This record gives sequence, C-alpha cells and structure tokens, in this order.
Amino acid sequence: MVQLVWTNTFSRTARKFQKKNPGLRGEFERTLRQLEEDPGHPRLRLHPLKGRLEGKHSVSMTYSHRIVLVLALEEGRIVLLDIGSHDQAYRP
Repeated sequence: MVQLVWTNTFSRTARKFQKKNPGLRGEFERTLRQLEEDPGHPRLRLHPLKGRLEGKHSVSMTYSHRIVLVLALEEGRIVLLDIGSHDQAYRP
C-alpha cells in the first residue's frame, strides 16, 4: 500500500472541487483509494506528463477530470498536487 501525501495546494483545490462537483465525491474517494492500493491499475490510466509538467504524472478520475501527482514509489509515497478538469489540472 502506498501513502498519499496531500500538499496544501491539493487540499485547497480538492475542497473547492468537491464543493463545485458534489456528485463526484464518490468517484474522488474511489480514485484515491485505488491510488493507495494499486497506482498502476488500468482504471486510473496513470501516465507521465510532458512539457512544463515533465516529471509529474496524471491519473484519470473521470473522462474529463484529472489528478496531477508526483510518484515516489521507491519511497512508498504519492504526492498529490492538483485536481480538476483536463484544462484546469494542466493549467500553466
């Protein structure tokens, strides 16, 4: 099992995201649980990012919502950075 580390930015963004999208609360919780149990599960569609976000990864929460993170699996941690729609999560 992997430890999820919530950054201050992720905590703030997740609160706003859940307030704006209350119907996605269950999906949000399922995605975080899946990340803890098996970050490589195909449902998450984990993939590395390029360009400005190189070195970071993303998982799909829904078709149009993403969670951006840093994988530190050798340390047993996943650092959560941002959540939002595709455009919001990958914003400059």
